[in-house]
Amino acid sequence: MKPQVEIDRENAKFWEELCGTLLAKRLGITDHTEESLQRFDEAYFRLYPYLATYMARVDVQDKKVLEIGLGFGSLGQRLAENASEYVGVDISMDPVEMMNHRIGMHGLRGFALKASAHLLPFEDESFDAVVSIGVFHHTGNIEKCVDESLRVLKPGGRLLAMVYNQFSYRQWLRWPLKTASAFFGGESNAVEYEQRRVYDSRLDGSAAPQTVFTSTHRLKEIFSAFSSFAISKENCDEISIAGFNIIPRITLLTILGRSAGLDLYVLATKGLR
Repeated sequence: MKPQVEIDRENAKFWEELCGTLLAKRLGITDHTEESLQRFDEAYFRLYPYLATYMARVDVQDKKVLEIGLGFGSLGQRLAENASEYVGVDISMDPVEMMNHRIGMHGLRGFALKASAHLLPFEDESFDAVVSIGVFHHTGNIEKCVDESLRVLKPGGRLLAMVYNQFSYRQWLRWPLKTASAFFGGESNAVEYEQRRVYDSRLDGSAAPQTVFTSTHRLKEIFSAFSSFAISKENCDEISIAGFNIIPRITLLTILGRSAGLDLYVLATKGLR
């Protein structure tokens, strides 16, 4: 494992290209005007229609909310539109600037700043809810991210986090021997470059510098300090043959996605005193 300072430095550089840039390119979006960002957001939430359900479960309405990892800001804007106060953090400055651009453009209450998920610059019990989608598995230490989220949550507050599923259908199909070895012989954090590239890559094709896959069993251990939590699976690809879409992704989301999906969603509640 690389030293944490090196992981942080590589992540800060890699995520300067906003997560979602590939989608923006496919949509032909080249600016950050209100119209362009609205078009991006519509496409984003069509890709991940289940996010609305999870947002409802977190119940951010009129709450003080922290988002960890900002990307293109689609989810952050929706959180800020409903929260009494929104705060966003990211290890790279570009996503922070994007989120502050959205906040200013729409006159929302809140701000974003550069910070590590391992060392959140907030006092204990500062937030009613913490949301982090697709971030913890890139930081080099999922456990530390969860511990920090727990620390800044108020009693009764909720954390919604998404991490990559070590035993998804994609892992079994593309890396069967490695996945079987992890399944029967104990989970491993060793992740090949190609695995990282398939899940997250920049426009130049380079892979995210750090990715860890985890399981429902491991997540139960990591979230054991919470009074309650629930884990569910989401997300999948379409099924295509020779470039032809055989079964649309939207059809598979409620079947393949929820049985062996790419992502694990955890909704956890901090206990009351």
